[in-house]
Amino acid sequence: MKFTSQILVERTIAANRSSVKEQEYMCHVYVRSDNLAGVVISDHEYPHRVAHTLINLVLDEFSKKVPVTSWPLGTNSTIAFSELDVYLTKYQNPQEADAMTKIQADLDETKIILHSALENVLQRGEKLDDLVAKSEELSSQSKAFYKTARKTNSCCVLL
Repeated sequence: MKFTSQILVERTIAANRSSVKEQEYMCHVYVRSDNLAGVVISDHEYPHRVAHTLINLVLDEFSKKVPVTSWPLGTNSTIAFSELDVYLTKYQNPQEADAMTKIQADLDETKIILHSALENVLQRGEKLDDLVAKSEELSSQSKAFYKTARKTNSCCVLL
């Protein structure tokens, strides 16, 4: 992951963001105009927009807390940044961390419920059509029975 991240950062133009598929993962990269870069590695289901939002937040927080003169220049240099754990924990569930993702999930759920309700209404409509057809059939049979009974009883007279 470290090697892939380094390659992606080196090949990304400053002030650009990109998302690259690497085996079963997605690598989201953003290199700011001041050459501060961030990489988020996620699965394919994690929303790209949320990953880039996370990168922006972490880079902004990092640049506020750590002076530019302390930024490592080599590939083997590291700086401890404790706020990263807070962001990673918060963004484990993108629906809770990002309002638009949560709204989209709610819309998708509502859409599923509406489709189910429409399907049920259509099924009820079909059942109502069946009941109307059976009712009409029963009505015609009762009329036929009435006519037959009337003809049968017409020969007999009660005194």
